[in-house]
Amino acid sequence: MSFTEQWTDDAVLAEIGDRLGAARLSRNLTQAALARAAGVSKRTVERIEAGQSAQLTSLIRLLRALDLLGRLDALLPPPRPEPMELLRREGKAPQRASGGQAPVREPWSWGEDA
Repeated sequence: MSFTEQWTDDAVLAEIGDRLGAARLSRNLTQAALARAAGVSKRTVERIEAGQSAQLTSLIRLLRALDLLGRLDALLPPPRPEPMELLRREGKAPQRASGGQAPVREPWSWGEDA
């Protein structure tokens, strides 16, 4: 089952909990053993597997304990610039955001104002 934009937040949380529980069971770990390995409480594991909200740091710790942290790259891949942008920047990464504002320019004139 793939996540879609039509899913509610509760449905996404429930699916994450189901998948985390399945990953734990495939490694033959109890909730208590996973909680100890991750450094979280057993109740936290229970809540996440039940599809309830939890802190993101707790989820990260559980993923790390299950050797699944590297899969977050599939969820949020590093941003890649467009090829033309790479040419414009000559391979340099941006140092700050422009904020989307056009640069301030002096009004154009013929130069006959004297």
